Amino acid sequence: MTAKLPKIAATVAASLAVGGALLFGVRSGAPPAPATPPAAPAIGAVATSMDVRAADAQLHALLANFRKIIVLVADEQSMTPAELAHVNRVGQGLFHENQARTGALNAALAALAGSGNPARHDAIGALLGYIESDPGMYDADRLAFRELLQALLGEVARDSSLPAIKLHRRISEDLEALAEIERNYEKEIAQVFGRFAPRAIALGREKWEAYVGHLKKLYAREAILRDHGVVLPYPAPPAPEEGEMFGRALPPKTLVLTFDDGPHKRYSDEIAAILKQYQVPGVFFSVGHNMGKLGAAGEVALNPGAQVSRRLKAAGFVLANHSMTHAQLAKQSGDALRAEILDSDRVLREVDAARAPLFRFPYGARNSEGMATLAGAKLTSVMWNIDSLDWADPVPSSIAERVLRTVQKEGRGIILFHDIHERTVKALPAILDRLVADGYQFAGWDGAGFKAARAAAAPAEKPVSAGYANSWAVVIGIDDYPKWPKLEYAVRDAEGVRETLIDKFGFAPARVITLKNAEATRNGILAAFHDRLGHGGVQKNDRVFVFFAGHGATRKLSSGRDLGYIVPYDSDPDQFATDAIPMTEIQNIAEGLAARHTLFVMDACYSGLGLTRGAGSRNFLRDNARRIGRQMLTAGGTDQLVADGGPNGHSVFTWTLLQALSGKGDLNGDGLITATELAAFVAPAVAGVSDQTPAFGSLPGSEGGDFVFELPGETEFLGPETAQLSSEAIALNVKLDAARPDGGAKAGAAAAPVVVRDLQGGEQKIVPAGAVPSSARQQAQRANDRGLQLYKEKRYAGAEAQFAEALKLRPGFALAANNLGFVFYKQGKFREAARWFENTVKLDPSRAIAYLNLGDAHARAGEGAKARAAYTTYLELVPNGVSAAYVRQQLERR
Repeated sequence: MTAKLPKIAATVAASLAVGGALLFGVRSGAPPAPATPPAAPAIGAVATSMDVRAADAQLHALLANFRKIIVLVADEQSMTPAELAHVNRVGQGLFHENQARTGALNAALAALAGSGNPARHDAIGALLGYIESDPGMYDADRLAFRELLQALLGEVARDSSLPAIKLHRRISEDLEALAEIERNYEKEIAQVFGRFAPRAIALGREKWEAYVGHLKKLYAREAILRDHGVVLPYPAPPAPEEGEMFGRALPPKTLVLTFDDGPHKRYSDEIAAILKQYQVPGVFFSVGHNMGKLGAAGEVALNPGAQVSRRLKAAGFVLANHSMTHAQLAKQSGDALRAEILDSDRVLREVDAARAPLFRFPYGARNSEGMATLAGAKLTSVMWNIDSLDWADPVPSSIAERVLRTVQKEGRGIILFHDIHERTVKALPAILDRLVADGYQFAGWDGAGFKAARAAAAPAEKPVSAGYANSWAVVIGIDDYPKWPKLEYAVRDAEGVRETLIDKFGFAPARVITLKNAEATRNGILAAFHDRLGHGGVQKNDRVFVFFAGHGATRKLSSGRDLGYIVPYDSDPDQFATDAIPMTEIQNIAEGLAARHTLFVMDACYSGLGLTRGAGSRNFLRDNARRIGRQMLTAGGTDQLVADGGPNGHSVFTWTLLQALSGKGDLNGDGLITATELAAFVAPAVAGVSDQTPAFGSLPGSEGGDFVFELPGETEFLGPETAQLSSEAIALNVKLDAARPDGGAKAGAAAAPVVVRDLQGGEQKIVPAGAVPSSARQQAQRANDRGLQLYKEKRYAGAEAQFAEALKLRPGFALAANNLGFVFYKQGKFREAARWFENTVKLDPSRAIAYLNLGDAHARAGEGAKARAAYTTYLELVPNGVSAAYVRQQLERR
């Protein structure tokens, strides 16, 4: 190609502005704010910077979608049918976006070419320069602009001036170059789309592989799908609904050829001529607005496309309905959905009174309301089981090879083509030659239907449970010591632990004994254990959690052994050996409690406790329920100071403990946090960010039991009111996670061994128990909960991945769908967010917060009417909701 300008110059935008208003009809995101106009170009028209951005954006968006389509269908041979269906739907959506962009650009360029503006030839030359020689393009990228150049060639041919004649020749040479690029890449494209066994080395194949490798660095298939509201689930999707035709019930070696999206002013007739030549029937699923429109009174006004359809009918082909505007009907409902189906049917009846009662949903995307509308109109849904991918694959030979390979695999079926592509016209003869030679027969419409069996529902799985009867706690926090140095964070630590036990883990408030400051005397603490717990109804299947935040002390005995103490409010530093509480007494208390499991967590530093250890077990919950557990986790050893100054008024140790209990301590991802996991998370994390070295171990009398917290499933739908952590908290959490031993194991994975100090000051290796088996539903909940943690830490990429994981495990999970949408929203990806909020309200139509989020996303994306509809639904659901005043303000602005 001739080397020209690397970018579209301002001249292009200025000249397009002469007659190119349609150029700006298709945009993504909210309209950009007007900018200061640049100096006037040589021509009389003045172009704003918005014109430059819009022209540049349209061509770059055209190229981006072209690339995304290639990434989507690369390695297609390895996809499951369900994955391929989603890929096709999203890819076709990208393709039709490009069709709209190309149409808008064609209209603008046609107006420019015919405007008589003296700068029009330079503007078109600049456009060609971008396509011919932009340094960021591979040769294959330029195939994205082929249809644009074909249309431009015809417009320039109407101008008989010398500059136009030169442009005509230049465009013709560019089209010849594109044809050569297509020929050079035929084998490579076929290989990328996964059609064949390996062949002999082909020249240039490395170029194509490099091109696709380059695209995969720019885009990932999973991310493209997720941006368009699709997460591919792990389980196989349900079988198609009964009453639809897919082609699998046809007799062996029987095929139906179908063509979508026409009529096209050129290619539909050419395809019909090829089918006539081979004496093969075909069904043309036509888009209503390509044939006409309905007036205000419901009258049908046909356009030139209707004549194309009538020629198809006269030639013996079947006309069928493909919706009025090619909208994605799975996202439509009510009058809009019915109009897409019934208005197109009216136009089609005007063209062909005997039209076939067949309907094909655009993209194959349908919902129950759409199927019901078809039933009411006595229309039958026709799908397909063989996809040519002619909308995505730019090379005819590759299309042909794909169809033939899939036909050989399926043995029968309905083939999906499109009658709006030149590539389909080129591929069809090779396909028919081979199929006829192989003895396939071709069926026309005869009114027969195909049925698909429904998949059986998977049996429900029982949730895991630690099996405790009641949960008790003693929570102590002392800041205001009369005789010891005062502390700043201990009371707040105790309050935070109490809130977590009650709000998150369901401890009854009456069973959480809380002592703060002057309440936490020696007698008060011992009475809590002896009177409130020992004689207060603690039973053998209960659990007891003890938290102490305050001073600790260590005394060396005459034997040389260290003995640790917790310091009550009324202790005297000169007499703590008699008025503090020694660990030997705590041990006696622990042994005297009837509870199955007891866990002491001491945010104080001291040393001097005995240690026993129990072995692990594969049948963890069952065996753990049989074993008494008496365990302790301390903040540090002797001569160490508790590190205050953590986020939200907590010590570093207690903040880390609370983060572990929020879910980070679930090291094997099974929804349970054992005391061993708690220690395996807290000890190295605290040691990594402070001078403390937490210690952990079992007290005398323990039989190897492990205290267990069951993580409840989070139910929060993310929205504008959702709080996120402070910068200080986020910074500390990043450091804590960096010290995590396993990097965050997935559900069912074994947690890594961790070396921590034991209660005597030595080192020990602890290994948390293996994960308890859980259902896909439970794993989805855990993934959602991890996503929520990451969202609150503003780690959006990780949150997006976790919410997507939840949807892979549980496709109908409305909570995860909303939360994924809100992550997109927070990143300014408003259209992507809206798709997920639409998915949410489809799954859970009564969820008011999702309509609020949907309204905000549409508003930020510049979709005012859609925003108003979503806001209105929110008020209908919760007229006095917390965001009702805000929503009414938004409605007043529109």
